[in-house]
Amino acid sequence: MLPDELDLLLVEDDPLEAELLLRPLRELAAPERIGVARDGEEALDYLLGRGAYRHRLGGLLPRLVLLELKLPRLDGVEVLRTLRASPRTATIPVVLLTSSAEPRELTQCYQAGANSCVRKPVEFRDLAETLRTLGRYWLRLNRAASDRVAVG
Repeated sequence: MLPDELDLLLVEDDPLEAELLLRPLRELAAPERIGVARDGEEALDYLLGRGAYRHRLGGLLPRLVLLELKLPRLDGVEVLRTLRASPRTATIPVVLLTSSAEPRELTQCYQAGANSCVRKPVEFRDLAETLRTLGRYWLRLNRAASDRVAVG
């Protein structure tokens, strides 16, 4: 179960990959303010206040969602389309993370409403620096329309 209030929601199905992604992000946000959803359904339940997260219907939205493109159950593009279709989550910043360099996939992400699409570097050092840069921008510099807006 995810905590009620997060600064950052990471949506990643692979626990090892999630841990690698979290290491540099913990330098920018308190660990207890970062949550991991294991698939697209859990992410939507958390963000939309449904299912096991019904109690969050009045809760604050995270300041950033880092969303893996390839997910079980619902892929990242479907999650993004659902978020953009809801008035509650239409403006929450969403950055898609992908290993793909496929132009068609990137176009789909932006058409679905991604704020950014970032290709994950293969080398950990490069990945860590990419995530630090993302975190600094989205968590410290950017002021989103949905910044600290309640879910309900």
